[in-house]
Amino acid sequence: MTNPAEELLDIVDENDRVIGTALRGEVYRRGLTHRCVFILVRDPAGRIFVHRRTDTKLFAPGAYDMFVGGVVGSGETYAEAAVREAEEELGVHGIAPRPLLKFLFRDDRLSWWCDLYEAEWDGPVDPQESEVAWHAWLTPAELAERLDRDTFVPDGREAYRRYLERRPERPLP
Repeated sequence: MTNPAEELLDIVDENDRVIGTALRGEVYRRGLTHRCVFILVRDPAGRIFVHRRTDTKLFAPGAYDMFVGGVVGSGETYAEAAVREAEEELGVHGIAPRPLLKFLFRDDRLSWWCDLYEAEWDGPVDPQESEVAWHAWLTPAELAERLDRDTFVPDGREAYRRYLERRPERPLP
């Protein structure tokens, strides 16, 4: 995709039913509700893949995130988008995200359904340069420290809060 603003997305209602389609740029301009996926990726030691988004992103440029993921394309399922997004952003093949929970995220002017997944990856990663400006595998304790000092995407913060409610973290020694 040469221009993310030209990607066609499904527009959904408050019950996550498709009610139309629009280009991503229009979705963002008009604050239309759409669909996204979030994948928390851990290595076998339990560390979490954390990255800083590139400064060219349409939403939250330069912010940190503990999830890989993105918008669900028109006609695409959440599960298909989770695999596609994780493989694209990490530069891997064969990842198997497991669904955890879904919620509607709203901020001042935007809203989207968030389908949250978790995956384990034990090989090397080659993050997509157009998406990822910096990355590291952090322990839950290291991530907690960064959450206190760095700017993270607001939907990622909310997704991680819900994730922790569902699966409390125990910092690794």
